[in-house]
Amino acid sequence: MKKIIILNLIAMMLLAGCKIGFTEGEIRSVGMLVETTIHDQAWGQKGYKGLMNIQEEYDVDVYFKEGIKSQLDVNKAVDELIDKGVNVIFGHSSTYGEYFKEIHEEYPEVHFVYFNGGYAADNVTSLNFSSVAMGFFGGVVAGNMTSTDQVGLIAAHEWQPEVEGFYEGVKYSNPEAIVNFSFVNSWDDTKRAMDLYDQMAQQGADVFYPAGDAFNPPMIQQIQNDGLYAIGYVSDQSSLGEGTVLTSTVQHVEELYMIAMEKLMDGSLPGEVLTFDFQDDAISMGKFSPNVPENVREEVNQMVNTYIETGKLPTQR
Repeated sequence: MKKIIILNLIAMMLLAGCKIGFTEGEIRSVGMLVETTIHDQAWGQKGYKGLMNIQEEYDVDVYFKEGIKSQLDVNKAVDELIDKGVNVIFGHSSTYGEYFKEIHEEYPEVHFVYFNGGYAADNVTSLNFSSVAMGFFGGVVAGNMTSTDQVGLIAAHEWQPEVEGFYEGVKYSNPEAIVNFSFVNSWDDTKRAMDLYDQMAQQGADVFYPAGDAFNPPMIQQIQNDGLYAIGYVSDQSSLGEGTVLTSTVQHVEELYMIAMEKLMDGSLPGEVLTFDFQDDAISMGKFSPNVPENVREEVNQMVNTYIETGKLPTQR
C-alpha cells in the first residue's frame, strides 16, 4: 500500500510540473566516462578537474573510466558504476548522447549528463558550449598575425561551431587571408592530424588552430619547432609555447560540472539541452602571447566585452 501511495504522489508531482531532484544525501557517488584519457592536456583533463572539484566541494565518491568509445563499453561501464553506488554519470563527449539515449530508460534512478549534443530526456541533460564567438575571436587574432595570408584550421569534426566562427573572424580582420580547412574526423588521431598539418605548413600557412583533443599538444610542439603560430583550444595552452600560442579559446568545462552538480543538488537541473557562453563565465579567451601587438589585444578584449554586453559579434551589428 505504501508503495502505491508513493508512486501516486510521484505521478501527481510530475503532472504538476515539479522536478524530482536529488539532495546532497541522495547523490551517493558521481561517475565520468571519457572516450580517450584524462591525461591529454585538453578536454579529458578538464573533465577530470571538474570531477575532482565535485569531490572536494560535495564530499562524494567519484569514479572515472577511460577509453569508453562504444555502446557496449558504455553499457558495461554504467553497470559497473551503478554497482559502486553511482547515480550521476557524466559522459565527457557529445557522442555519449546517442549512447545514453539507448539506455537511460533502463536506469530511471540515474541522471545522465553529457556535452555538446542535441538529445535530452527526463534524466538526460546536454550541456552545450556556444562556441561560435570563441572561434571568431581566435580567428581575429590569427587574421592579424599571419604574414603569409594563409591560416590553417585542423578540427576534429566539421560540425564544431567554432569552425565557422574562426573562419568569420579571420575574414573580418583580414579579408585577404585564405583559411585552409581540414578535418581529422577523430578527437585523438594524432598521426592524421600531423599529416594534415604538414601539408598546410608546406603550402604556406603560418598560423594554425588545432581544434581537437589528444592531437593538440604534439601539434603545438611541432608548430613551435617550425617557428609558426598557434591558437590554443579548450584549455589555456600558452604553457605549451608561450611565444607560439598567440591566445587560446578556453572552455571552462570544470565550471559546467559544478553548475550541473549544484542544480542536481537543489533539484533544478532539467532534462534539456542547455547552452552556456561568455556571459555565463563558461568560455573565455586565454593568455596572450607577448608576440601579439597591444592594439590587437585591445581590439579583441573590446570585442569580447561588447559581445558579453550585447550578445552580438561585430559581423552581426
